[in-house]
Amino acid sequence: MAADPDFTPMPEKTPDAAQPDPSPSPRQQALAVLCLTDPRDKAVAARALYRHVATLPDDALGAGEAILATPAHAIPGRPARPLLVAPQHVERRRSLQTAAGRAAMIHALCHIEFNAINLALDAAWRFAGMPPAYYRDWLRVADEEAYHFTLLADHLATLGAAYGDFPAHDSLWEMTGKTAGDVLARMALVPRTLEARGLDASPPVRARLAGAGDHAAAAIIDIILRDEVGHVAIGNHWYRWLCAQRGLEPVATYAQLAEQYRAPKLRGPFNLEARRAAGFDDDELAWLEASAG
Repeated sequence: MAADPDFTPMPEKTPDAAQPDPSPSPRQQALAVLCLTDPRDKAVAARALYRHVATLPDDALGAGEAILATPAHAIPGRPARPLLVAPQHVERRRSLQTAAGRAAMIHALCHIEFNAINLALDAAWRFAGMPPAYYRDWLRVADEEAYHFTLLADHLATLGAAYGDFPAHDSLWEMTGKTAGDVLARMALVPRTLEARGLDASPPVRARLAGAGDHAAAAIIDIILRDEVGHVAIGNHWYRWLCAQRGLEPVATYAQLAEQYRAPKLRGPFNLEARRAAGFDDDELAWLEASAG
């Protein structure tokens, strides 16, 4: 695919890396931030981009732009470490009663949040023709995921480790690639499926960290869960909006998309309170519980 002559990538490792260039559209800037490889630079730039976008009128968001051109190998930008391995090869969790065990856990969460920045930025730049609020929503999600990543990376440093020190897997991004051609599939299977799993997983993880005496980490999980309810709600909103636009019934369409794209089978127990707060209705929750493995 030919390079876009109007696309100006944001520089890495410069004093001004946190200041978005005002000339490219916000979607072009989201793509540029997505291509950054340094996690800290990406987090800072994602937060700065949302602050910039929050001041713009709807007609400046680039909703009508075609899909932007960039080398496929540049998406997503990520560091040389952590080493990415198959999920079954990720090291089994160590005891959280040790600093090393807590570091491994926090690193896994840090990796999820780094991927979540990429997921939100990809949703913002990739899909043309959505309402302006869609782009503003996903850039806000990228901002909050960047905040979560920073909190976890800073806490990881107190445990004598850094992001990249442990192997990790790439399952979150793999589904992003599979759904690159259809925004409906993306909304169904990334925020409403993979990210929604965090609503179920967060309370037991928090309890384990608090039980091990890591109250700072438990407090970070509280922040993440609070914000993730909103992120999944955004996915639910745009999924239903797209279903309405296409004349589709949401529950049956979700089941069809999950099968078509071979989404992972969800297993309980489910955090029904958080899922309801994130916009899942009773019909969806009944289907989820009936189909759970």
